[in-house]
Amino acid sequence: MEQIAQLGTGIGWRPEIADAVERMAGADGGVDWVEVVAENVCPGHIAESLLRLRERGVTVVPHGVSLGLGGADRPDEQRLRSLAERAEALGAPLVTEHIAFVRAGGALTASPLLEAGHLLPVPRTRDALDVLCENVRIAQDALPVPLALENIAALINWPGEEMTEGQFLYDLVDRTGVRLLIDVANLHTNHVNRGEDPAKALDELPVEAIAYVHVAGGFERDGVWHDSHAHPVPQQVLDVLADLASRVAPPGVLLERDDNFPEPGELERELGAIRGVLEKAGAPEPGKGVRGPDRSVRGPERKAPAAGSATGAEAEPVARQRLGLAQAALLSALVAGTPVPEGFDRVRLGVQARALAAKRADVVAKVAPELPEILGSSYRPTFVAYAQGHPMTDGYRRDALSFAEHVLLTGRPEDADVLREVRRWWLERSGPAPLSQRPTARLARATRRVLLRR
Repeated sequence: MEQIAQLGTGIGWRPEIADAVERMAGADGGVDWVEVVAENVCPGHIAESLLRLRERGVTVVPHGVSLGLGGADRPDEQRLRSLAERAEALGAPLVTEHIAFVRAGGALTASPLLEAGHLLPVPRTRDALDVLCENVRIAQDALPVPLALENIAALINWPGEEMTEGQFLYDLVDRTGVRLLIDVANLHTNHVNRGEDPAKALDELPVEAIAYVHVAGGFERDGVWHDSHAHPVPQQVLDVLADLASRVAPPGVLLERDDNFPEPGELERELGAIRGVLEKAGAPEPGKGVRGPDRSVRGPERKAPAAGSATGAEAEPVARQRLGLAQAALLSALVAGTPVPEGFDRVRLGVQARALAAKRADVVAKVAPELPEILGSSYRPTFVAYAQGHPMTDGYRRDALSFAEHVLLTGRPEDADVLREVRRWWLERSGPAPLSQRPTARLARATRRVLLRR
């Protein structure tokens, strides 16, 4: 594995804190590099703030959220091209994504294609690992720079898992050579929500493959930790960072903040706390003084295939279909209200379903900020009620339009002035457009005809 670039201490660049990030960039005790959500970057129209940072020599790393490498389908070629274009436009030394699935269904399972709108955990099984490794290799071949993958936070446990998180990550790196983006906040989240020991995960995973580390805040409610990225970094997360830093010097550490942005001084204090943890830990040089993974606790070896079973090139399609069916059943239960698959905790699935609906509401509010302004305090409860019966089948912009259509067709809320403003907003954004044979486009045209008659 090639030497990983030394990044230093960074922060997630967001438009809301762009000015503060520019002031901190390059300053003593400030920001050495930034990470940007890849899907929010347009290669031909990069934000002026990011261009100024690049001109000053600040490294910018694109961080993808929609590729879904843990899904049963092969990676979408257009999404891979887009990620590659962003890496080249930003002059990035690497790109990052997540070990997660974000959509399920479709042709592989002969069921409707559903979007989660968020990152969902893959089962730690041999099937899931086989599919993930192949998807990672496809992505590596399509990208112009190295790829690093992030462990995610989870609210739910898959039944019948065959490996721990550390074992799963070790095998992934061993088979693909992919780098890791270790989120210590997610390790803490999984400690609270899934009873998993962060220290054991660090014992088992290949820390020498770490490209950089995420640090973020969250909050606990009713025994569930929510990885919000909208709260201060708690001491428990810094403790996990200290444990990691005692094992290896991470090439980079980055503070994530996605909402509820504090004053710049608070961000600077959090960055200072992160630096303080790293200095106090006295981390060894990269690759030195690192404990190897505990091979004695690894999962069972793969058994030789039975006579007549699928092997080699034939095994992957079978694994993809099994994984696809399992993921489609779970996602349908979360976003479409279908029965909970056997073995899952119904209460915890309810928590996850509400979290997905809330996440959709938050993102739609950013994509279409006029809607919460028009609907006021009724926006969130109206959207959450809508989400429970209307799964997302396309991106967030289509979701915003569909929500507005729902409001108009149901006449809720019952305020003529509000409905008039929603109708004006929807008409300005819904057409006219070239005719399409796609069912969703035909439905949108039919909806438009109904609403125009009102």
